[in-house]
Amino acid sequence: MKLALYDMDRTITRRPSWMPWLLFWARHEAPWRLLLLPLAAVPLALSPLLGRKGVKEAMQWLLMGSRVPAGRVAARADAFAAWFGARAERAEALARIAADRAEGYEIAIVTASCRYYVEALARRWGVAHVIATENRRDGAFIRCAIAGENCYGAAKAGRVREWLGGRAAEAVRAYSDHASDAPLLSLADEAVAVSPTPALRRLAAARGWQVVSWA
Repeated sequence: MKLALYDMDRTITRRPSWMPWLLFWARHEAPWRLLLLPLAAVPLALSPLLGRKGVKEAMQWLLMGSRVPAGRVAARADAFAAWFGARAERAEALARIAADRAEGYEIAIVTASCRYYVEALARRWGVAHVIATENRRDGAFIRCAIAGENCYGAAKAGRVREWLGGRAAEAVRAYSDHASDAPLLSLADEAVAVSPTPALRRLAAARGWQVVSWA
């Protein structure tokens, strides 16, 4: 097996997807929740205490509710993938995914964004494997609470190892824009810093990682 691991936000896409998703959901499913948007300043201000996981849970509770029907989420995620993908996906990223696939690599998106809408974007891009932040399920409902860890930083690399389950990859490529993905990039034989932040650019120079610019 050869494996190509892609971060999503600001790697495959030009901008983050989380707030666009929440606003897209609220606009189409519960417009009255947009009136609550000023309250988002509270969890953002408390982020040092809540952490990324807590902020994500609070923002979903605010703009989606404590639990939502999984069927409605799936339908809205498909619409979001068409809308957001057309506006934010990088042509260079999709071309690189196609090139990796042509070389025999299995493609996996590895992201801190939530699986319930990432899977719709992955289908748009023809990507079968998604490793993402998971939400708790309550029967046919998706809850705002996150199951396990937010798939970010070292947790991303841990989730990849868990997903591999002891399988050995003949070759691994990894792509990301952000220094928080250093543990993910360190798993790869070929690490690629994509339009990187200054911190990742410095790290790439120190570790000999490839740097590319995707407009």
